[in-house]
Amino acid sequence: MTRKNPSLTEPQFFILAALMDGPLHGYGIIKAAETATDGRLRIAVGTLYGALERMERAGLVAADHEEMVDGRARRYYRLTEDGTELLGQEALRMQQAAAFVIGRSRNRGVAEA
Repeated sequence: MTRKNPSLTEPQFFILAALMDGPLHGYGIIKAAETATDGRLRIAVGTLYGALERMERAGLVAADHEEMVDGRARRYYRLTEDGTELLGQEALRMQQAAAFVIGRSRNRGVAEA
């Protein structure tokens, strides 16, 4: 990895999470992220490929293979070991942050959402 313990943006987090079950192409990643967030997160194509390029340079994802569909190349991406590790670290960080806020809210008598 190029940075030590970087945080992920929400789109980056769900892009990596989409790849946990195996390689996906761009549209598959977009749909998986949308499904995982009940439609709340809709990653634009430009955002997706910019993020994939940056994460590929950082060693978090790698191109897996390409196939031709209707005369166009469809590239599949896979999660790397570093990507898997960072995704787990980020999920734990978010869980700890949420637990802190939820615990404080309970102590102050604030209703949970």
